[in-house]
Order: sequence, then structure tokens, then C-alpha cells
Amino acid sequence: MSVSWHWPIGAAALRWETMKPPALDLTRDLVLLTDLVAAAGDPIEDLLRRGLDALQRLVPYDLATAFLLDGPRLVARVARGRLAGPAVAGHVLRLDEAAPLREALETRRARAFVEEDHAQDGDAWDGVLDLPRGHGCMVVPLCAGDRCLGLITLDRAACVPYAPEAVMLAEVYGQVLALALRGAEERAGLERLHRQDHEHAKALEDRLSGDARPTLEASRSPAMQEVVRRAQQVAVVDTPVLVLGETGTGKERLSRAIHLWSRRADQPFVVVNTAALPGELLESELFGHVKGAFTGATRDRAGRFQVANGGTLLLDEIGELQLDLQAKLLRVLQEGTLQPVGSDRTVRVDVRVLAATHVDLERAVAEGRFRADLYYRLAVFPLRLPPLRERLDDLPGLAAALLAEQAARTGRRGLALSPAALERLRRHAWPGNLRELANVLERAAIVAPGPTLGPRDLDLPDGERRPARATPALDDARVPTLEEIEREHIARVLARTGGKLYGADGAAALLGLKPSTLQSRMKKLGLARRP
Repeated sequence: MSVSWHWPIGAAALRWETMKPPALDLTRDLVLLTDLVAAAGDPIEDLLRRGLDALQRLVPYDLATAFLLDGPRLVARVARGRLAGPAVAGHVLRLDEAAPLREALETRRARAFVEEDHAQDGDAWDGVLDLPRGHGCMVVPLCAGDRCLGLITLDRAACVPYAPEAVMLAEVYGQVLALALRGAEERAGLERLHRQDHEHAKALEDRLSGDARPTLEASRSPAMQEVVRRAQQVAVVDTPVLVLGETGTGKERLSRAIHLWSRRADQPFVVVNTAALPGELLESELFGHVKGAFTGATRDRAGRFQVANGGTLLLDEIGELQLDLQAKLLRVLQEGTLQPVGSDRTVRVDVRVLAATHVDLERAVAEGRFRADLYYRLAVFPLRLPPLRERLDDLPGLAAALLAEQAARTGRRGLALSPAALERLRRHAWPGNLRELANVLERAAIVAPGPTLGPRDLDLPDGERRPARATPALDDARVPTLEEIEREHIARVLARTGGKLYGADGAAALLGLKPSTLQSRMKKLGLARRP
């Protein structure tokens, strides 16, 4: 490696040994350089400060200044050494007025300056610091790849020039520091993009899902007010919550509100419907997989637990989870670790888990369909949502909130229910609860000719509200199982739609389910689809 070096005028009597840097252990040098690269995650100023401090152990100086390029200028960002002070901070050099510095950047070579150079080109600190002419001085470019980021100037108060070995060592060090700086810049850029993506995702999530907190907090139902009070209490801790209630009662909305009331509100809220995917796909969806784990796994993929890291994961329809996956889920809840499908690597996650179901889990445990240890792990703090028919005082507020949420999809803003329409809603039994109400209002918003929704715009059966079926006494008749009640209800809806599953007037829409979910339920319940 060639080094630009000039023997100092009048220094012929100076012994060579006095100009060599102190003997350094090569292992220590390598450790310093390795530490510097590992520091690429630090902020720029911290990284420069660490770099200059480490450099002093290799090449002595009284002042080391890191300049970064800002267009045609070099701006001092960090200075270290006994001569560093207010006069040095923010010092600016223009490249068109500093030919030696410009040359160092163009050639990417470190250079030591001598008395002759100072006399011809001046010094970076002329008029700023009172350094003797001919003092020891070096400039080290900070270049990595196709970019030059700036340079380091090293100055000694004594007229002792830097030896060639010191210049070579500083040049290599400058290249390593430049790599670390570039890594820090790229990391900072990625973090900015991540924050922007996170903010965009949250804004999109809020727009699509809405914020249920105001509606929940304004509930007039005593039962709902108690649920909200308890939900706010448990939101501030990381205790698992089990949200229970009939289909469509708003379990996901309450879970999202718990997340927004919690300290994790700025982190992801991720929902997994455990009933929507077969077991072999659900395991990958929850825990992720590595490339080649199964046919079609062409790349590594993070699972929902990893996506929700730092935030909240809602396991919806947890009562439908297969037994083999229940054991793996229990491990994540107990240990906070998981293994992606096809991997022997353990991944640690920090996730607050909420679970929701309409299934009677205690009965499922008794029948061997749900693990008792998982049930007790999830049911630390159960919350039971009342059905809509038990909180009809909330209908006006719920309807207004749902219409506002749907405005982006329907293009109909400022819609309101007439008193007659509201009275008709009160007379309905609402077997599908909030989900059924949302579907009714969205259909009405689409077909209504004006801003006021009247009774004729509501797609509901005529007549007064159907009375709830009387529950037979235990000693008079057998209590039907939830599965039998569900089968009977789905059968009635299928009869009403003539077996039609899809579309706005299909059974899936009336039940507030996806068609694929309804088909899965029908198969499980032994219900055949009508031709």
C-alpha cells in the first residue's frame, strides 16, 4: 500500500523510532475494529464518538474531528481530544477552498501533512486554533463502497509527524468506520420506513375496523357497563383475557378496545380465526415456517405470533382449535417461545394473548375436546358479552357508529335512522347480534334513496319481535346442547334462503359468517346443502 508521505523540513536529526506509533498488539487492533462494526446500530454521533475514542488507542492525537459531507461542505459533527472545544463544534470547511481535503476524498487515501504542506495549502484550523506550523496532522477519508461520507482530521500540538505505519493503520480504520457509518445510515432508514409502515398500517386498521372504545364507554346497558369497567381494569396488565359470547356479539371489537386501552396500543393488534384454517395450515399461520418445511414453502415466513411481537394477538374461535395445536399453543403461553414449522430454532416472542369463543369451554373440557390446562391458562380473566337482545338501549348508539364505519365502503355519509326504523330494529330478535345489525344497516345504506333510513329500507322479517324460546326446566325436559341449537338455527336460516349460501341475501351473510366458515360448520354439524 502506497502512502502520501513527506519528510519534514528541518527534522533530519529526528530518530525514526520517535515517529512510529507505540507497539500495538494485532489481536487488540482486530478487536477494536470488530467492536466498531458491531456498533453500526448506534446513532451516528454515538458511533463517531466511539470510533474516535478507539482510534486514539491506535494513533495518538490531541484533536480528532469527524467531518461529514453536506453538499460541497464538510461539517464537523464530533470532536474528541484535549483540544476539542466550542470553537471546533460545527466548524465548516468548503471543499473548493481545501484542495488537500478534496484530493484525499477523490483518491480515498489517508495523508500525513508536514510543515511544507501547511506553508503551501494552509491548515483546516487556521484562525480557529493556535496550532504551531508544522504540527503533526493527518486526514483520513471515510469512504465505503461507492460513497464517501466525509473524513477525519487528526492533529497533534507537537511538531512530530505521523509515521507511514500510522497513516496506513488509520486508512484501514477509516474504511471500517465508514462501513459502520453506512450500516448505521441504512439501519436508520429502515427504521424510518418501518415506523412509516407501522403508522400507515395503524391508520388503515383504524379506518377499516373503527375504534369501538367510544361506543363501549357510552353504553346504557348496565350489563355492558360492567363488562367495559372490567375490561379497562384488565387492559393495563398483560393478563390473558377470555372473551365469551354468542356469535356476532362484538368479541373482536371488545378485544381491540382492550388492546387500545393497554400499554401496547402503539404495537400491532393481530387477529387469527382458528376455525377458518385446517390444522396443517393453521400451525404455519400461528408459528411461521422455514423454507422447505412442506410443499409450497418456498421461503421463510413469520407466523402471527412473530408479527404481533410487542403487541396483542387475538385467537378468535379458540374453542375450535385442534387438540394437537392446543399443546403447542400452551407452550407459547407458558414459556414465551415457539418453533417455526420445519425448524429446530427457538424464537422468543413478547405477545399479550386474548382469546374469544362462543363455545362453552368448560363443557368442551369435560368432553375431552379442549385441554384443561390450556383453558385455565386462557380463562384467567373471563369477560362475557351480553347478546344484543339484552342491550336494546344501546341500539341508537350502535347503529350510528356502524353507519359511520360503513361510510367508506358504501359511499353514504351522514345517514341516520328514522324513529320508525329504530322502533322496527327494537322489535327484531337479533339472533346474529351486532354482526346481523351491521349487515342490515349496510344493506339499508345501499338501497335507501335519501339520508334518512326508514322502516322500508330495513331488510327484516315483518311483525313484532319473536319471543325468546322458553328454556325447559331440568326436571321436565332434556336441555339441548349448544351444537343442537346451532344446527337447528343454521337449518332455519338455510330454509329461509332456500339453501343459498352466498350473496347479500345468502345464509352466510344473514348469519354473519364467511361462506367457507359456514360450509365448515355445516359439514361438522351434518347439515347437507340443498340443491
